[in-house]
Amino acid sequence: MEQLRQRLAGTLSRQALPDDGASPYDIKVVARTQPTPAPRPAARPRAAGAAASALPARASLAGVLWSYQGDGGPAAWASLNPEFRLCGKGQRQSPVDIRGGLAVDLEPVKFAYTDSRFGVIDTGRTVQANIAAGSHIEIGGQRFELQHIQFRRPSEERIDGRQFEMSAHLVHRDAEGKLAVVALLIDRGPAHPVVQTVWNNLPLEQGEEVPARAALGLPMLLPDDRRYYTYMGSLTTPPCSEDVRWIVMRQPVTMSAEQIELFARIYPMNARPIQQLAGRRILQSQ
Repeated sequence: MEQLRQRLAGTLSRQALPDDGASPYDIKVVARTQPTPAPRPAARPRAAGAAASALPARASLAGVLWSYQGDGGPAAWASLNPEFRLCGKGQRQSPVDIRGGLAVDLEPVKFAYTDSRFGVIDTGRTVQANIAAGSHIEIGGQRFELQHIQFRRPSEERIDGRQFEMSAHLVHRDAEGKLAVVALLIDRGPAHPVVQTVWNNLPLEQGEEVPARAALGLPMLLPDDRRYYTYMGSLTTPPCSEDVRWIVMRQPVTMSAEQIELFARIYPMNARPIQQLAGRRILQSQ
C-alpha cells in the first residue's frame, strides 16, 4: 500500500500547472458583474403655473354683477362692492312688509303731474321710463321732481303679508338730491292705458333708450284714492342708499293679464326680498 501511495504522488507531481500558477483543483470564485443600467431620461421641467392649473379654482365674487338670483343675488350684494355695504349692514332698508301702520292726520301728497315726453330703456334689470322735466310732488313742504318710473315683478312692498302681481316705483328727487319714491301696487284686472303706452315703446335691445312716439298721461297713472303709507327706507337696488322717503299708495291699480305676462317674459322676477323694519315707524293717512 505504501508503494502505491508513492507512485501516485510522483505521477501528480509531474503534471504541468496552468499558466496562472493555480492548481487545477483550486476553486475559482468569480463575481458576476451586473450590467450598468441605461441612464434615465431627465425629467421634463414643469411649465410655470402647472401646479395651480391642476387645483380647483378658488370661488370668488370678483367681477360678479349684482342681480336677483344666483351668485350675484340679494344675499351677496353687500360683498360685491364696498359701495354696496348698506345692502347688508343698513338699518333702514327697503322694501318692508307694512303691518299695523299708525293712522294719523297726514297731509295729502300734492301730485302735480302733466302729460310728459319720455323715453324707455331696458336696463338689464327692469324696464324704466325716463320722464322729461315738469312733473313733481310736494310733501311736507318739500318739492320732489319726477325722474323715472321702474317696474317690479312681483311687488316688492307687501301689505299685511300680501304680495301683489307687480309694483311701479315713481322716483323723485329734490333740489338737494334727496329721494322720495311713490310706490304703486298692481293687481290683476283691467288693462292700464298708461302702462300700455310704456310697453308700446319698448326698445329692441338692452341699454338703448328709445324716445317715445307719444306723451305719457301721468295723471291717469295714479289711483283715485290718494291715501298712503309712509316710512323712511332705502333704494331697493345697490348701493341700497338710505334716507329715502317711501310713499306707498294704499289703493292698488290694475294691469291686464296680457300686460303682466309681457313684462314677465322679459323679467320673471326682479324683486328684492323683504327687509327688517328694525324699529321704524310706519304712518298711514286717514
